[in-house]
Amino acid sequence: MSEKSPFVVSPQWLVKHLKDPGLSIVDGSWYLPAQNRDARAEYDAAHIPGAVFFDQDAVVDPDSDLPHTIPSPSVFERHASAMGISRDDTIVVYDGLGMFTAPRVWWLFRIMGAEKVFLLDGGFDNWKKDGHIVTSTPTKIASNAFLPKFDASKIASLEDLRQIVSERSSQIADARPAGRFTGEEPEPRAGMRSGHMPGARSVPALSLSENGYLKDIDGLRQTFTDSGIDPSRPVVTTCGSGVTAAVISLALESLGSDDHKLYDGSWSEWGSQDDTPVETGPAKG
Repeated sequence: MSEKSPFVVSPQWLVKHLKDPGLSIVDGSWYLPAQNRDARAEYDAAHIPGAVFFDQDAVVDPDSDLPHTIPSPSVFERHASAMGISRDDTIVVYDGLGMFTAPRVWWLFRIMGAEKVFLLDGGFDNWKKDGHIVTSTPTKIASNAFLPKFDASKIASLEDLRQIVSERSSQIADARPAGRFTGEEPEPRAGMRSGHMPGARSVPALSLSENGYLKDIDGLRQTFTDSGIDPSRPVVTTCGSGVTAAVISLALESLGSDDHKLYDGSWSEWGSQDDTPVETGPAKG
């Protein structure tokens, strides 16, 4: 039997544990405009019983001009507590497509100190397709306190990336679709150049899963090999706005690698600067 990531749970596991005390279920769905899906409306119409909605456009740094900037621990504490989640809970995160935006929520809870955080393998679309229970009944949220224990070591800044690109001191794994990496497809946000950071490798987020299910350990390792990324060496993960970069972070953690950081500003920041170097075409070297 193929070995799976220790950070995913099966739909069958979740069905069995739906009513466990201390279990928090989180809908972390978010979609690009081109996907024509409204995550909040879909949650209101149908969600896993007991699930709360994590708004990835709201749980951010309110003072940042960039999308999806990591919130301060105090801002995260306010939002997580309002969702009735404790740092000690067993937290299971899902999204519609499966392994698309839920890993960002998984990553955020982990850097804020939660240790028992998992992802629903297959996502909500497969959950529904397989006939598992859903509800439109609003989830009753009990008061709780999420007390963050913030780990800033997992975050890379613009200054970090400038140095990495200049010195080639770390690998860069880019989770955007291949066409955006090469510059053949435009960025979805206005005012940004197309292409990628010099030295970066293309690891599209969806290449790490199949039909919404995270690839097994061998499959993840092979995907990195094919992309030119060595998980045993330092890696910075990046994407459009710091969301799908967490899919690569999840895959690295699944392989036992902990020497990686997520570039929170990602291409929204790098691509909008006047002086950051950009390459187009396939990865070089």
